[in-house]
Amino acid sequence: MSIIRKIKRALRGEVDARDLAREAVRRSRVARAQRLERASLERLAQSPARLRAEFASLSPSELLKHFRDRTSPKFLPGFDSMEQAANLQRHLFPSETAELIESASRIADEHCWPLLGYGEKHFGERIEWLRDPLSNQLWPLCYHADVKLFRGDGSDARVLWEVNRLAHLVTLARAFAVTGDEKLAQSAFAQAISWREQNPLGRGANWACAMEVALRAMNLLAVFDILRRSAQVSAELLNSFLEMFDQHGAHIRRNLEFSYISTSNHYLSDVVGLFWIGVMLPELKDAGEWRAFALREILREMDKQVLADGADFEASTAYHRLVLELFLYTFILARANDVEINERYWKKLRLMIEYVRAYLRPDGRAPLIGDTDSGQILPLRKRAGDDHAYVLALGAVLFDEPRFKQEVKEMPEELLWILGEDGVKRYESLPLIAESVGSEGFADAGTYIMREDDLYLLFNASGSGISGRGSHGHNDALSIEVSACGTSFIVDPGTYVYSADLEARHLFRSTAYHSTVEVDGVEQNSTDVMLPFVIGNEAEPRTLRWETSAENDLIIAEHEGYRRLAQPVTHRREVQFDKRNRLWIIEDGLTGAGEHLFSFRFHFADGLEIKVRADSTVQACDKMTGARLFVLSLDAGDAPELEPRFISRDYGAKSASLVACWKTRARVPFARRWCILPVCTSDDEEQRLGLAAKLRNYEF
Repeated sequence: MSIIRKIKRALRGEVDARDLAREAVRRSRVARAQRLERASLERLAQSPARLRAEFASLSPSELLKHFRDRTSPKFLPGFDSMEQAANLQRHLFPSETAELIESASRIADEHCWPLLGYGEKHFGERIEWLRDPLSNQLWPLCYHADVKLFRGDGSDARVLWEVNRLAHLVTLARAFAVTGDEKLAQSAFAQAISWREQNPLGRGANWACAMEVALRAMNLLAVFDILRRSAQVSAELLNSFLEMFDQHGAHIRRNLEFSYISTSNHYLSDVVGLFWIGVMLPELKDAGEWRAFALREILREMDKQVLADGADFEASTAYHRLVLELFLYTFILARANDVEINERYWKKLRLMIEYVRAYLRPDGRAPLIGDTDSGQILPLRKRAGDDHAYVLALGAVLFDEPRFKQEVKEMPEELLWILGEDGVKRYESLPLIAESVGSEGFADAGTYIMREDDLYLLFNASGSGISGRGSHGHNDALSIEVSACGTSFIVDPGTYVYSADLEARHLFRSTAYHSTVEVDGVEQNSTDVMLPFVIGNEAEPRTLRWETSAENDLIIAEHEGYRRLAQPVTHRREVQFDKRNRLWIIEDGLTGAGEHLFSFRFHFADGLEIKVRADSTVQACDKMTGARLFVLSLDAGDAPELEPRFISRDYGAKSASLVACWKTRARVPFARRWCILPVCTSDDEEQRLGLAAKLRNYEF
């Protein structure tokens, strides 16, 4: 990439000139440090674990006894009381326990486990940790900073990294805790050693991103904590694990994904991983420095990355879940080890959980705003990209809040393993309350939820994220999601993939894939197919008015993503929720200059029966329940067309869906109005449609 293009990318969003100067100095230092690291990799890879003097002086057998017998530090409470956790796992989750044991057996015996949205994969008799599961190509073992992550051969670093996070070893370890089957421990250790042999320090894609090194280390810490008393653990094996943890920590510290211009979930993951190693392995020489440095940075990043209303600043609900897990599990680990965290950060953590509670649909699933890569921290159970409710159970206990418990359909396994037996008891003692989730606006996030009983509309007025430097935001300004009568009808499409298919990546984040207005086929924010993690900030949506009451909600917002056209256009959208009549009215106003082609789209969920009626009304029907949703144009115009699209709820998975699109060529100013009318099975359809027909003279 040319220097000019690099500078243009660096100047996206809000960048202080002083930060730009400091960033230039930092990058120069990084380049020098990488030259030194490159020259010393062989020596670093062969160095033994650097232990504090009192542990370095122990014999191998004494060191092994120390790790077998130690009672501190403490891992997450469920892990710390392993026998209790195993007993409760069998008692509270019998079917999940059977599934856990079966999954562990397939991992140990057949090297099979599920991979993101691709289903179960078989990794061969000898696992090749650098073989890409999609393209079947081997990634090279070059110096980590030289790895080209976008290869153009169908491979996807995100998928390779998921395999190499080694989360499936946590499944083996948990199954060992439940069964005591040493075969499972043996398999976990054999795979970890195999991984180390094939991934020498600092070489290859699995060292190319410090975030991945950190997440892998966190999973290995969980595995080590469960299995350290296994009969399989020898002095030699312990030494290998200590070397691996020391190498992971030192590599993270040398290659932090920090920037004075912006940081994101990557840098946060780096310092969280460093903190976990520092807390859980105080025997390492650098553990104290890692722990102190990382804690400062974690709290600094919480101030930076979590908005005042509790939302993550990357304009993505999925990354909100990821960042919430990073903070949530880390705060619990800190508390277990008497590491003090100021109360104001706990309050911010609570706001993050409140945000999840607010945006969950009535079916308990999350709208997939922005990027969704199905990433989890310490994935005790594989969760789909839109499955976020389990974090509410943890929040219910941590904050003694029955409102959080109310939204959880059933007790999740994470509650047991993260908070232990005491957490389970406290959760069960929380009362069930009859307080429904109401309409709520999050001005900093640009997220507004209109809801009443089983009706739900999410209005998205968020920017591209990261203070205008978006990487995980989509071109979804003023888009909506609608759920009614127990069915999700109008949805965000999700993400599908990153680098495996750059064209698909571009489509899933495009304006035309979202329920908003496209002008002249132009994107709201500038994007480039070849730059999958760069998105402009031209739209800059702003909320003009938000009101909520017992009878009505109103949101008015606009964006200027089309002001860069030769004849500029501003899009303003108004949505009113009439709670008494159980419907929404939308008005799209377009002002500016000239004549334009306007495309008004509503993206329906997969699995629905969609048709255009004779009166040009679009009907979406859930064949399972009989619930219907009608989208009516309240103004004269052409009939809509049904365009093919896809929905992706898990990274790598997609299913066919449809978009209803009204296209109109008109001069501005121009306005068009819509009625979104749910009809549940108990409703009189003709009466409801008659009500909608009367709205053609409706005024806000």
